[in-house]
Amino acid sequence: MRQVEEAQPAAPAALGRSERARDATARAADWTWQLALRIHLGTRKPENWAQLFKFGVIGVSGYVINLAVFAALNEAFGVHHILAAVGAFCVAVTNNFVWNRHWTFRAAGGHAGFQAARFLTVSVLALGVNLILLYLLVDIAGGPEVPSQAISVAAAMPFNFIGNKLWTFGEGR
Repeated sequence: MRQVEEAQPAAPAALGRSERARDATARAADWTWQLALRIHLGTRKPENWAQLFKFGVIGVSGYVINLAVFAALNEAFGVHHILAAVGAFCVAVTNNFVWNRHWTFRAAGGHAGFQAARFLTVSVLALGVNLILLYLLVDIAGGPEVPSQAISVAAAMPFNFIGNKLWTFGEGR
């Protein structure tokens, strides 16, 4: 076994710290460029605009559901605005997944469990954007809770669409 280990070529760990950092930076830059290029090329396809429209229609329904549940939890039941936002998210994300899977992306051929896990991952990341904005608008800027939630949810939509278009329901998924 020792001979096998000695016969192996030098691993990347043998590189200096600055060389590894440059390599990691180059990989991150390549990945970012490929993503930007993919988004750019995608804007040239009419079917992507149709999907964006459908995603927006479903997003509006999820937005209404989100705000209704948020308002009910926050105003009617006195739940703290951050916890109410998480509860509203859970209800809205379920609605959005079912409709986006079957109508927007017509991804019924993919495994629903894997798609649901990816959709939830993208949605949780967008929820992070939502919660940060909600915190800033309510706790830092002193804004009203329901309008602040409306702004926060709307601001997170682009992250949601791009993530779900490219990863959750992308080709070969």
